[in-house]
Formats: sequence, C-alpha cells, structure tokens
Amino acid sequence: MKAFVTGGTGFVGAHLVQALRARGDQVTCLVRNPAKAQALGWTDVRLVRGDLDDAAALRDGCAGAEVIYHVAGRISARDLDEFMRANRDGTANVLEAAAQGPPRRFVLVSSLAAAGPTVPGQPIDETRPPSPVTPYGQSKLAAELLVRAMAGSWTIVRPPTVYGEWDREVFKVFKLARAGLAPVFGDGSQELSVIYAGDLAAALVAAATAPATARRVYYAAHPDVTTSRELVRAIGRAVGRQPRIVPLPGPLARALLWTIGSIAHLAGRATLLSGDKAAEFLAPAWTCRADALARDAGWRAETDLETGLRRTAAWYRKEGWL
Repeated sequence: MKAFVTGGTGFVGAHLVQALRARGDQVTCLVRNPAKAQALGWTDVRLVRGDLDDAAALRDGCAGAEVIYHVAGRISARDLDEFMRANRDGTANVLEAAAQGPPRRFVLVSSLAAAGPTVPGQPIDETRPPSPVTPYGQSKLAAELLVRAMAGSWTIVRPPTVYGEWDREVFKVFKLARAGLAPVFGDGSQELSVIYAGDLAAALVAAATAPATARRVYYAAHPDVTTSRELVRAIGRAVGRQPRIVPLPGPLARALLWTIGSIAHLAGRATLLSGDKAAEFLAPAWTCRADALARDAGWRAETDLETGLRRTAAWYRKEGWL
C-alpha cells in the first residue's frame, strides 16, 4: 500500500516505518530533518521536508496515500496552548490536507493519557468515557475528536507506556538503573500497562488494514500488567544491575515536579517533569485492555516485558547510549 507517515523519524514512527518497509509498502514520510531520516538507513522511503504547520508539505505527503498514519506530536510542552497547537491543531492540518484526496484509512496514534488514569486491578476498555488529567492528555483527546468528525474512514489507537529502540524517555530509567539508583513515584505500586514499540507498530498496521477497525478507537497493550517498582527492577535486570529503589512520597514528588517545571518554564524549555504531571505520575494505575483490537484485527502483543527490555538494552549498548 501507499502510506504517508508523519513523525516517521521519531521513536514510534521509526518502528512503524520499519514495519511498513518490511511489508513492502511504499512509504512517504514528513520530516523536519532529512539527515535524521538518512541516518536511519532509509534508502527506499520518499521524504517530504516540512512540519505540521506546512500546508504544502502535508498536501504533498497526503497526495495518493492509501493510508495516512499520523504519529507526529508533542509529548512535552511549556503549557496547554503549546500542546494544543501541536497535537490538536497539527492534526487538523493533516486532516485538511488529507481531505483533498481521502485515504482508505486515517490512523491517529493517540495515548492512554487521552482516557485518563484507571483503578488498580481494573484495566479499562474502549467503553469507558475519557477523562484526561494532564494538558498532554487533553490535547490528544482534542485531536481524537477532530479525527472522529472526519468524513472518511479512520481508526484511533491509544497505547500506554511505550518502550524500545530509539526511545529517549524510558531510556532515562535505563541510565538510572545502570547507575544503581531508581526513584519511583509514590511507593512504586502504580499499576502500568506497557507495550514494546515493535508490537505497537504491528498494531497500527493491523488497525489500518482490518475492515472491522474502521471508525473505532482501540487500546494496544501487552496483556500483562506490571507496577512502576517492578518495571524499574526489570530494567535493572536488563542492564545487569539490581538498583536501589527510592520511593518519592506524594508531597515530595509534587514539590520536585513543581520545582523542575518552574525552572524549565523560566528557561523557556519544555519538560516532561512538571507540576501538572503530578496527577499522572501519582495516579494509582494506568492500565488498559487490548481485547477489542485482538477481536477485530487479530493483533496481539508478542513481546513480553523481560524480552523487550533485554532487546532494548542491547540496542542502547550497540548504539553507545549505555
């Protein structure tokens, strides 16, 4: 198929492009930095230089595409407006470009953050109404609403915590674990759904190509639930260390997040660690079920946590990150 991918040189996007190339699809990517795409070794990918504010580039990328995968977006920003400009308005721009020659399917990569936190022992499915608690989650839900209003065929996929090669966020935990220290928010009992990025890429392809997934929202996650404490321990095993777990009680965590966020704001920088993220980091659970995607598209996560983390750690070492 002819596929257009926004955010193809990012973490999830790179895995998706890899999966599409392996299928033999004709891939076009919107890229801000062609050199980054070339560094990934893509000799068979058509590159369109631009960003989500570049209408001409978006029209070029969307032209003739049978499937559009909208992966690009911000995961850190200075405020809600900045999140909305990237995640909501950027989605609107892609939809506008796509409307000139509607694809067979428009796939939006959203987030569990759009749904909001959950209750321990009760992973949610798609029937629970969304209730985001962070500006990021609010902006992703706003993007979803735009996609749901489009005239053509769409599918929305909400992954939870994603890890794997090319990732720089969970990578920070790898570095801390290798140093022998591993802070966890609260007491480390927060329940988490996770997914290996290669499995998420396969989920996106399955969601884009299965007839039954049209005009539906799905979660994509491994069925096994972990905790923040056990995730850190598993990362420690992947890097060959047994890190000391350092719990950060709620009041201390909130103070640290507020301080880090304030310093970043004064410096004019975006950060994942800020006061408005306390509701996310201290929530009792972020868990979801992927039963519906398995039913409608035949997709299931194949990579268990231990295997995925070992594979990721090996890649970090090979690339000189660890």
